[in-house]
Amino acid sequence: MKLTLHIWRQKSRTDAGQIVRYNLDGVSPDMSFLEMLDTLNERLIKQGEEPVAFDHDCREGICGMCSMMINGLAHGPERATTTCQLHMRSFADGDHIYIEPWRAAAFPVVKDLVCDRSAFDRVIQSGGYVSVNTGGAPDGNALPVAKVDQDRAMDAAECIGCGACVAACPNASAMLFLSAKVSHLAQLPQGQPERKDRVRKMVAQHDREGFGHCTNINECEAACPKEISVEHIAQLNRDFIAGTVSSAVK
Repeated sequence: MKLTLHIWRQKSRTDAGQIVRYNLDGVSPDMSFLEMLDTLNERLIKQGEEPVAFDHDCREGICGMCSMMINGLAHGPERATTTCQLHMRSFADGDHIYIEPWRAAAFPVVKDLVCDRSAFDRVIQSGGYVSVNTGGAPDGNALPVAKVDQDRAMDAAECIGCGACVAACPNASAMLFLSAKVSHLAQLPQGQPERKDRVRKMVAQHDREGFGHCTNINECEAACPKEISVEHIAQLNRDFIAGTVSSAVK
């Protein structure tokens, strides 16, 4: 396959950045998207040019590192697929492919396709955990949890924190990420003691980081590689109202 790549190049946070065009041939349809970028970088290095910086780690659709916009879509054209799981057979010979980083004020570009997503870490640090003593694994497993709650908790816990929801949302809201992290703990007995404080603290940190507000456009669910449902945002809203009222009463 012969491809024309239009890639965002930006030397640093303070650099203006621009789209740079590259022609690449010899691309196998069986390559993953990241392998295709590896091939480009090998060529650039041989030519004495700076390779394209991009995030990656597991390359198995688990870690969420491979964040990039491909032809205007978070992680590319395939649903429920991370960039590292996207294969070049999803494109045609001669295609022009536009590759850019996530675009959000809370995700500043570090270099090329690499964004600083530490805002997600700070949201988790504000309350996305269980601090009560739950004992060892046998103790936790001894607590009965209804099947419907188990399933709902596991569905929310699938979130890999890639940030596709933020990149896809016109408001750059992280509510799908936030609701997944709140919801999976809210379904379990171990998460109940801190439930009301957790949601208030995490929403407050979300807003401090500069993420936008949710206006129910649902682009986040469409872009999510793990297909996290926006129903968790509804759960988040209910918990937030309950937590705010409880705090006011105190």
